[in-house]
Amino acid sequence: MIKIEAVVRRDRVETVVGAVEAETGHVGVTVVDAIGHGRQRGVSHEYHGRTYESHFLPKALLIFIVPKNKAEKVVEVVADASRTGEEIGDGVVWTTEIHSVIHSRTDKPLHEYAK
Repeated sequence: MIKIEAVVRRDRVETVVGAVEAETGHVGVTVVDAIGHGRQRGVSHEYHGRTYESHFLPKALLIFIVPKNKAEKVVEVVADASRTGEEIGDGVVWTTEIHSVIHSRTDKPLHEYAK
């Protein structure tokens, strides 16, 4: 099993999850609200004539646990679906190998459900 984590813009969450389900057949994701910044280092806002710096931008962390044979395709789909065409700020995707996943309700290994 492979854990795929992706930090994406919040407004791209539904697009990314829908694309993963449609193009790979994988169903199941955890979405966590996050804040952070990359190379853009935040943004400036003007409010009532004053400028405010916001070093952290709203993001979402998507977590997928997938069988090894689907991992490469899921990463490809996540990267494509999260891309906005702007210069920076679309996020990142990374993978981690998972050694053991147990379904809480049944105590069965998750790979038995992923067939």
